[in-house]
Amino acid sequence: MLTPVSNTSSVPEPITPDAPVALPRPLLTQQWLDLTFVHWAVEPAAVAGLLPAGTTPDTLDGVTFVGLVAFRMHRVGWLRLPGVPYFGSFPETNVRLYSVDAYGRRGVVFRSMDASRLVPVLMGRLGFRLPYVWSRMSLRTRGDTVGYASARRLPGPRGAYSRLVVRPGERIAEPTGLEHFLTARWGMHNPFSGDTGFLPNDHPRWPLHRATLVTCEENLVRSAGLPSPVGDPVSVLYSPGVPVRLGRATAGPPFG
Repeated sequence: MLTPVSNTSSVPEPITPDAPVALPRPLLTQQWLDLTFVHWAVEPAAVAGLLPAGTTPDTLDGVTFVGLVAFRMHRVGWLRLPGVPYFGSFPETNVRLYSVDAYGRRGVVFRSMDASRLVPVLMGRLGFRLPYVWSRMSLRTRGDTVGYASARRLPGPRGAYSRLVVRPGERIAEPTGLEHFLTARWGMHNPFSGDTGFLPNDHPRWPLHRATLVTCEENLVRSAGLPSPVGDPVSVLYSPGVPVRLGRATAGPPFG
């Protein structure tokens, strides 16, 4: 049983491009490939009520962000077992927010997670209480662009969809503070058995490319309970991807 996260405040941990702690015995292994990160700035008050108890919006220069992240999940595996080729490989698109807890741990909070494989959707919902939904999805590379499409199946809302097309540019030699803030996230906050837990991850440093947003048609953000994005995104990034390891959820102090 996890213990509740305290509401006391703490100084947020530093933002580091490398994982602060390696996970010696991961619970899950997987690869996140062909990722596109699209982000809009939002006032913290607009999203504070959507975060788990004991967390607050993580901010940079007074604002926080909502992210639409499309990618290809590849070969999810348990413990040190080989990744599963079919059920463990599928397109996914997430709507996420940025959070910090009472111990200063920075993370993300997923508001929706569209995926094209029903079995992982059920496992994510039942085993981890994650907001996975079953969708028709595709990821295609055409010329110098990468395109992602999703259409919600179950549990809804029906009609939720996204269509993104990006043109990746040259690799970024030194990401900006904003780019590190949006991508160097070493865990997620999520309700577990009535409490709020932190599930850590580690992976190599992101290979990031700035990207041009060719097409962005979506209502996933609004369907996730957030205001519809207004204006151009503040950041569009692409990454060929990284191998990832996820640890077990905890709700106490770090390393406790």
